[in-house]
Amino acid sequence: MIDRPIGRRGFLAGAASAGVVAAVPARGSTPSRDPVKATIAITLDLEMSRQYPTRGQSHWDYEKGNLDDDTKRYAVEAARRVADRGGRIHFFALGRTMEQEDIGWIEEIAGAGHPIGNHTYDHVNVLASDPESVQFRFRRAPWLIEGKSTEQVISENVRIAERALRARLGIEVAGFRTPGGFHGGIAERPDIQRMLIDQGYRWVSSKYPSHPTTEPGTPPGDDILDGIVASQAEAQPFAYASGLIEVPMSPISDVGAFRTARWPLDAFLESIRRSVSWAIDHGASFDFLGHPSCLLVEDPGFRTIELICDLVARSEGRAELVDLQAIASRVSAWRDGSPVR
Repeated sequence: MIDRPIGRRGFLAGAASAGVVAAVPARGSTPSRDPVKATIAITLDLEMSRQYPTRGQSHWDYEKGNLDDDTKRYAVEAARRVADRGGRIHFFALGRTMEQEDIGWIEEIAGAGHPIGNHTYDHVNVLASDPESVQFRFRRAPWLIEGKSTEQVISENVRIAERALRARLGIEVAGFRTPGGFHGGIAERPDIQRMLIDQGYRWVSSKYPSHPTTEPGTPPGDDILDGIVASQAEAQPFAYASGLIEVPMSPISDVGAFRTARWPLDAFLESIRRSVSWAIDHGASFDFLGHPSCLLVEDPGFRTIELICDLVARSEGRAELVDLQAIASRVSAWRDGSPVR
């Protein structure tokens, strides 16, 4: 049993010795010669995004799960393209989306074998310290959570999202991703870890490592891009002391690059190219974090997804396209010999 969080070096060293995951050398060292394949995941959060499709829009904060038709079409086409390349996208859906009349688009995604995880019902902040800061919707309509503690609101939002996905799609929910990523994941919140474990989750995607970026509207130079590549070492999977496995998101996300930093597409593609190449060279994991509601505006030609697939295809067998369940299973197999179910 693990009685403390596994540090990056400890996890990677142990995993390498067990033949489960290739070791990631310290920054500045030479690439690993470990033959274990790099695990490259494409993950898309199915939610509406502030500032899209046009700048100045913020009403989506109150209805994140009310997906529009363009977002749905982008998600379906992305799923088709990756499936044609022999991979699967790991989607994360909001329970509130299941209130929409037509869910045929996401049924098509699930039917094609793409896993769909829980992203809460209303896109809530699982680290909120008071009920009003849980979600914009509840700030506007506090009667929806009247008489409930912050912990109760968050726990219920996670639970009913899974119920919604099971009821409407008839699927086994594939893991949990927190709305928003946190630099330290949920390491300082054993109560949230325990809540997820009690609800049947064995892995979470909550960590989004810190990384350098630019002032809005300024394309990144090599120093920024190299800093983002360096941050990939902090985006490797590990287990918390509770036993809950963490599968981090890899910088830089589409929202971070486009909405916040306002990079041109070519700059974003270069960052992704360098970061995925680093993961392949080091036998590491890379978890691309994207949002169809953002990408349909910034990357309508699916160049990011095609680039990731191309890099894996050209890796000469050193990398494979996987979902987050596969990455979590490697951690679990190293820890106790049993894959995550």
